[in-house]
Amino acid sequence: MVVTFSGMRSIFIVVSMTLITLEESMACSLPYVGREIWDAKPPKDVQMFPGPIPFVIIHHSYIPGACDTGKECSRAMQSMQQMHQQDRGWNDIGYSFAVGGDGRVYEGRGFNVVGAHAPRYNSKSVGICMIGDWRVDLPSEKMIAAVESLIEYGVRNNIIASNYTLIGHRQTRPTECPGDRLFEEIKTWPHFVDMWDVVDPNTIAT
Repeated sequence: MVVTFSGMRSIFIVVSMTLITLEESMACSLPYVGREIWDAKPPKDVQMFPGPIPFVIIHHSYIPGACDTGKECSRAMQSMQQMHQQDRGWNDIGYSFAVGGDGRVYEGRGFNVVGAHAPRYNSKSVGICMIGDWRVDLPSEKMIAAVESLIEYGVRNNIIASNYTLIGHRQTRPTECPGDRLFEEIKTWPHFVDMWDVVDPNTIAT
């Protein structure tokens, strides 16, 4: 079920307050960078879905490439948001969260917000993008640790289902993402499932 909050001001205020509380909690628990810190543009629309969330989907950005500092990673987030909103016409940056080479979690759409990162899974998943091209190289240990901490935070707070399924982007559509090297890595992570549900994204709505 997807709920659209257009024109529902009172509900939107309640949801906004809940998200602010969640963001404050995450900032205390994780190396976390909120949207206002990386200077995000406002979303064109926000659609929510209920939890706990059953899927975690891992991506790489490919372009932009890897970032090592907060300034570089903020620019990478801005670049992805601009491409997704302006070039692709999406409501916002496609991912729920991204992780930079500085080992910090960057807020995208956030938890329980319908994304634009995996056809047919956008309203039942957390999409986590590891910024960089991970076809040959492996993300750093601190990047991997940040992803693990984000997932653990979600499970601990009943946002992500305790029996969640972890998959790579390529398991939902024809793509190299999240890169061969990273895909081999996530196969070793808890909850990874070797399921393949690939369809042509041009034949369905995202």
